[in-house]
Order: sequence, then structure tokens, then C-alpha cells
Amino acid sequence: MPELRRSLSLFDLTMIAIGSTIGSGIFLTPALIAKELPSPFWIIGVWVVGGLMALSGALTFAELGSMMPRAGGVYVFLSQAYGGLVGFLFGWAYFLVVNTGAIAALAVAFSTYFGFLVPLNDSGQTAVAISGIVFVTFVNILGVKVGGIFSDVFTLLKLVGILFLIIVGFGWGSTSTTDFSLGLSSNNLSGALTIAFVSVLWSYGGWQHVTFTAAEAKDPKTSVPFALVLATLVVGLVYVSTNIAYMLLLSPADMASSQRIASDAVSVALGPVGGTIIALTIFISTFGTAGIYTLTAPRIYYAMANDGLFFKKVAEVHPRYHTPVNAILIQSAWAIVLILFWRTFDRLISYVVFTDWIFFALTAASVFVFRKRLPDAERPYKTVAYPFPPIFFIAVATWFVINTLMERPQEAWAGLGFLALGVPVYYFWKRRK
Repeated sequence: MPELRRSLSLFDLTMIAIGSTIGSGIFLTPALIAKELPSPFWIIGVWVVGGLMALSGALTFAELGSMMPRAGGVYVFLSQAYGGLVGFLFGWAYFLVVNTGAIAALAVAFSTYFGFLVPLNDSGQTAVAISGIVFVTFVNILGVKVGGIFSDVFTLLKLVGILFLIIVGFGWGSTSTTDFSLGLSSNNLSGALTIAFVSVLWSYGGWQHVTFTAAEAKDPKTSVPFALVLATLVVGLVYVSTNIAYMLLLSPADMASSQRIASDAVSVALGPVGGTIIALTIFISTFGTAGIYTLTAPRIYYAMANDGLFFKKVAEVHPRYHTPVNAILIQSAWAIVLILFWRTFDRLISYVVFTDWIFFALTAASVFVFRKRLPDAERPYKTVAYPFPPIFFIAVATWFVINTLMERPQEAWAGLGFLALGVPVYYFWKRRK
């Protein structure tokens, strides 16, 4: 039987990790954060802390990836640490909502920004969104290396676009635009930080996708850890630099009131042409990230099917291209369905995305489980400064989950209910197996 082919280089993996993290967040969330934290010090502070969180997660997941370089990544770690049910619920959430919903959201986003370049009505934007998914599906079926090249090109293009934004900020902006010594009243600091961190953590999510493709990396025991750490360092630097650039072009008050902060910031220096360039950058960024998500997550469903916990056909590998073709097709088909029902589905996404952070915390905690259960297992890479990175990451993830339960109970309990629905489905597949 055909098997997955090891074709991805360290550069490919790094571009996948960077590209899956930088989507639309850095172009949208700074305005939301400035609204809650009208202080440059705290704005930069939350992005720095978010970067440290992502780096801590990468250092932790890197040990797991080097220890178990198998298709599915996080699904494998959770299944081995806590049993098949926990791993299945992760895959269940990723297929039905988290990843397919993200692809649908990204498709809606890139079709919207394409509409800024070429005027489209609602039907036209929907057609562009669906066509984009069909295109990236075809690309990723042609081979993991072809998908990797797509990731390389679009990630480099989005980095060039963001670098352009940073250069405009530092070159044409002014320190007189923003008072960087401005503080924030302590009376509302706690609540403001809580809301701001939600946007920061969302923007930093995605680097874990590189673990899903470990079975197709040329040297996974070393390249997966290195790609994770390098990517989170690059993303953190890009995010902090971009926010400083924003504040050199716009005041925090202007940032908070902006509907399109990236375009508005560049337009201050370059006029309408700057806004057009940023619209093109956001289109490239969101389209590229949709392509990467189409590449990575099907490896989860492929691994689930191999374990007898999903349709057997999903475990089949294309005889010529050596890709999990049916896993890719079923994911894209469901993402298209979500686009067609987007107006009713967008709330459902907000209900269950927080469950991703439950699995983040459990995955990081599995490092302690494996250190105790498998002390002599081969670990080509061990978490630097262990145990502090996983402890910090688990603390942040746990805080986020608890905060969501307290501040947004309707969404949180709906998400937990969605996971509960996966329990009987798991036992159905297990009984079939």
C-alpha cells in the first residue's frame, strides 16, 4: 500500500509554522486591543507576553514532536498520554468546527479582501471563497512537497507585505504620534488585560500545525523542534514590530476606532495606494493560511482512520502523489458547506474555539506524563529550561479556559456540550473497530 512520503525540509516546516500562525489576526486584533488598553506600554506588553507564551508552547511541543514524529501530531500525543477518547475528541473538534471553521473563515476573509481589488457582490465573494478552497485542495493533493512549496511562497509573500508595513511605520511614522510613556488606570487594568489577551492568544495560535505533518518531514526528530522554536521567535518579533509601526502612524485612540487598522495606518503615509497594497497583503496572508490548514490538519483524520476511529477510506493514500487524498477532500467539502451556511455558523465557531485551548493545556501537560511513564524513551530534543516552559504555557491556557467559562459561559458550555457529543461517537467507532 502507498504511504506518506518524507519530502518536507526544515525550511518547509518553518514556513508552515509561520504561515499557519500569521493569518488575519495581526491586521485586525491590534484595533481591538487598543480599544481595551489605550496605553502603548501595555499594548506592547501583551504582545510580548503572548510571544513568550507561544515560545513556551513551541519548546514544549518540540519535545513531543521529536519523541513521536508521527502523522497527526497533537492527536498522537493526546492519545498516547490520556487514551484514545481524548485524542478522538481533539480530532472531532478539529474536523467539525475548529480547523474546517478556520478554513471557512479564512476563505470568507480572502474573498472579502479580493473584493477590495476586484468589485464583487455577495454571490461573487462566495464563489471566490469556494474557488479558493477548491484550488488549495487540488494543490495539496498533488503532493506534500507541492503543498510545501505553496506554503513557502505565500508565507514569504505575506512576510514581505508585513515588512513593507513595518518599514512604512518606522520610515514615515513619528514618535510624536503616540505618547509611549502613557500609562493605564489601575482601576480597569485587570478586565482590560483579560479581554486583550483573548485577541493576542488567538493571533498567536497555529504554530502547532507543523506537528501534524511530522511523518512527512525529512528529519522530523530535529527539524520539527527547530521549526517550532524558530517560527515562534520570528512571529513574536514580527508582531511586536508591527504594533510599534502602527503606533508610529496612528495614536492608540485612532487605532481603537479604526475598522481596517493596517490599511488606515499605511494610508496615513502613502495615501490610497498604501491601502490597496495592504488589502493585497491581507488577501495573500489569509489565502496562504487557508492553503496551509488544508495541508496540515488532514493528517489528523488520516491518523484517526488508521486507528479505526474514522471512515476507513480516509486512511487511504494516493498511489501516485502519496497524500491522504480522501482526508483532504472530506475536510474541504465540509469547509465549503460551512461557507454556504456561514451566517448561521459563525456563532458556533465562537462557541467551540475555546476548546482548542483545553487541548493545548492537556498536550503541554503530557510532557510530564511521558517523562514519568517513559523516562528512558528516546528524546532527540528536550524542553529547554524544563519544567518552566510547560508550566507557564499550561498556566496561560488554563487561565484562558477558566476566564472563558466565567466571562462567556454560554459559548463555553456550548463548546463543552459539543465535545460531549463526541463521546458516544467515539464509542461507536471503537465498537466498529
